[in-house]
Amino acid sequence: MPISIKSEREIELMREAGRILKITHEEMAKAVKPGISTFELNKIGEEVIRSYGCIPSFLDYNGYPASICVSVNDEVVHGIPSKKRILKEGDIVSLDAGVIYKGYHSDAARTHAVGKISDEAAKLIEVTRQSFFEGMKYAREGCHLYDISAAIGAYAESFGYGVVEDLVGHGIGQQLHEDPQIPNFAMKRRGPKLQAGMTLAIEPMINMGGYEVEWLDDDWTVVTLDGSLSAHYENTILITKGEPELLTR
Repeated sequence: MPISIKSEREIELMREAGRILKITHEEMAKAVKPGISTFELNKIGEEVIRSYGCIPSFLDYNGYPASICVSVNDEVVHGIPSKKRILKEGDIVSLDAGVIYKGYHSDAARTHAVGKISDEAAKLIEVTRQSFFEGMKYAREGCHLYDISAAIGAYAESFGYGVVEDLVGHGIGQQLHEDPQIPNFAMKRRGPKLQAGMTLAIEPMINMGGYEVEWLDDDWTVVTLDGSLSAHYENTILITKGEPELLTR
C-alpha cells in the first residue's frame, strides 16, 4: 500500500488531535506518583480527552478494554489499567495514548519516573527519548523511511540496550495504524522515500536487557522476556520540506 499524503485540511485536524494529546500527557504526568493506581491514570487521561469532545483512540480498538495503555517496569506496551496495580517509589511507567479529533488520530507515549528511581532506570528513559530524536535527523523529505529506523536502533544499541523487534511504529491518519510499518532497528533496504505530507507515529521501545518480548495471558500486555525494564517514547510527526513537525509536543 502506498503511504498516504495528507492534505492541508487533514494536517490541520491532525495538528489539533496532537495538541489535545500533548495536553492529555501533561495532565497524566502531573498525577504520576507513588500510591496512584494505573486505573486512576487511565481515568484522568480519558477525562481530558473527552473534555475536548474527542474520542480515545485505544478504547475498544481490537477489543482493548481501556483508553490509556499503562505499562509498568518490565511491561513494554499495552499494559491494561487496574485498580489493583498501585505505582510505588522506584517504578517506571509508560503512558501510551491516542486521540481521535474529527475523524483523525494522534498517538504518543512517554515513560515517567515514579518518585526517585535508580540512575540506571533514568538513563534508560533518557536514551529511549533521545533515540527518537536521533531518528528525527532523517525524518525529512528525500531521506528514506528506514534511515529513521537505523538511527534509532544504532543509538539505543550503542548503550547495550535491546531494541524491541516484535513491535514497530506506523503510519497514522484516519486510521490509528496505517502503512507503513516503521521498525526501530536497521533493515536490509532503505525503504520508501519520504515525502512532505506523510504522517508517522515513530515509537522507540527499548529494553535495558535483551530485545525479546512475550505476551501475557491477557493477550495484550507485552513484557520483556528477561524481566528487564523497558521504556517507550513516541510522537506523531509530519514530514515537511524541512525539519519534521512533531504534532504531539
